[in-house]
Amino acid sequence: MRQKPDFSEKSGFLEVTMPYRSTPFCEGSYYHLYNRGNNREAIFFEQENYSYFLREIREYLCPHVDVVAYVLMPNHYHLLVYLKSNALSDAMHAFTVSYTKAVNKRHSRVGALFQGRFQAIIVDKDKYLTHLSRYIHLNPLKAGLVAKAENWEFSSYRDYLGMRNGTLPKPDPVLAQFPSPDAYRQFVEDYAADEDAIGHLKLE
Repeated sequence: MRQKPDFSEKSGFLEVTMPYRSTPFCEGSYYHLYNRGNNREAIFFEQENYSYFLREIREYLCPHVDVVAYVLMPNHYHLLVYLKSNALSDAMHAFTVSYTKAVNKRHSRVGALFQGRFQAIIVDKDKYLTHLSRYIHLNPLKAGLVAKAENWEFSSYRDYLGMRNGTLPKPDPVLAQFPSPDAYRQFVEDYAADEDAIGHLKLE
């Protein structure tokens, strides 16, 4: 039987001790990590929050994962990662606590920012890897935030297309399956026909 989360009030922040994850992470595998705001509310309130979140990813997560693709949305995020160590659960918990404390302090808020612990799904086929990267990069477009997916600053899509030389995303596992960045762009823009291929990976 799973233990219930232990909630304790600490310095105006509702700290959550996450229950043990019954399925351990496997080094050398790909995972879709995601979470959304508590009650589906915002987790980013201004541009600096997005930038800070990315800096926190570098500090807490990059020692343990390669970030293959990502998108930060106003009330949720998606990360496609390659696991380099088995310490991801602890790293994600520290990352979530650190970001929440910073946002709560900056915006004079209290309580949980995220809806429970992060969700993780193993991505065990190359087909799902490419489809998931496309789903991640299309999030801002499908949400009506931009007219073109590459116009959203807080995703790895610009790096995939060669429009930006960021050091956070490691797109080679996906781009290696396409002859060129333009071919990947076409794959993304032709999303409709194969959208159901990753239905089970989507954030509901």
